[in-house]
Amino acid sequence: VQLQASGGGLVQAGGSLRLSCAASGRSLSSYDMGWFRQDPGKEREFVAAISKWGTKTDRAGSVKGRFTISRDNAKNTVYLQMNSLKPEDTAVYYCAAAEVPPTVVAERLEYDYWGQGTQVTVSS
Repeated sequence: VQLQASGGGLVQAGGSLRLSCAASGRSLSSYDMGWFRQDPGKEREFVAAISKWGTKTDRAGSVKGRFTISRDNAKNTVYLQMNSLKPEDTAVYYCAAAEVPPTVVAERLEYDYWGQGTQVTVSS
């Protein structure tokens, strides 16, 4: 499967963005999906995850109440709705796919395929 993340950009603090992750080559319903982010010089960190059919979601504590992960398997796309953005949300955001449901959704090694990343910059 190939993953293409999009929707990043520059936004002021308090604003919103919606990221999309489009899959090609195989049906997205075959995968549990996750979003991660990485700032230069820092480790890639977990943001949110969603099970194959969207019945279970998880989010990092730092984004709870602000970010929502969802998916539309008919469109082969996963979304990350980001509201009330803060400067500390600035990072490159990556989507990832796991063939086997992750034991630990926040563990990068549990994911088999990664998109190329989309830059999100939040100005203060």
